[in-house]
Amino acid sequence: MSSTATDVVRLLTVNGGTLAVAESLTGGLVAAEITSVPGASKVFRGSVTAYATDLKHRLLGVDATLLAQRGAVDPQVAAQMAAGVRTALGADWGLATTGVAGPDPQDGQAVGTVFVAVDGPLGAGSGSAGGGKVEHLRLNGDRAEIRMESVRSVLALLLRELAGEQTGNERAQDTERNGGF
Repeated sequence: MSSTATDVVRLLTVNGGTLAVAESLTGGLVAAEITSVPGASKVFRGSVTAYATDLKHRLLGVDATLLAQRGAVDPQVAAQMAAGVRTALGADWGLATTGVAGPDPQDGQAVGTVFVAVDGPLGAGSGSAGGGKVEHLRLNGDRAEIRMESVRSVLALLLRELAGEQTGNERAQDTERNGGF
């Protein structure tokens, strides 16, 4: 269990928020990291591991034309996966990972090309008009290292969004309660 996952669960609990995860290259590792935190059942709705490209369309609502034209390793695909899982599982926040862990390139993308996405409620901390944000990662390492860094990166992205969502008063109360500064 990582401190980032712990912080994500804590902030979701404080804010009364819920989370759903759509995973491809991470194959369930994000969900495992979140559910390793005691109390995660209060905030975690569930996950969809859509490893096969057709499942990204069928289960998560990713545009079939986009998948046909660009492949599964694409920033728009990641954004649609995050929004799709959020809708499908009825969560306040949706996370997504898609990319190439190796050993071979996929969809014209090099090993280590990863897109992580978050989709959340509209508001001051959402970071965009659509409530979503995508990060493009170029990761080095072997398959396991790329997958684990993808987990760390998507959780860090969500943590930044959640921290930005809190108003000054909520943040002050939460920091005081947890002995922070």
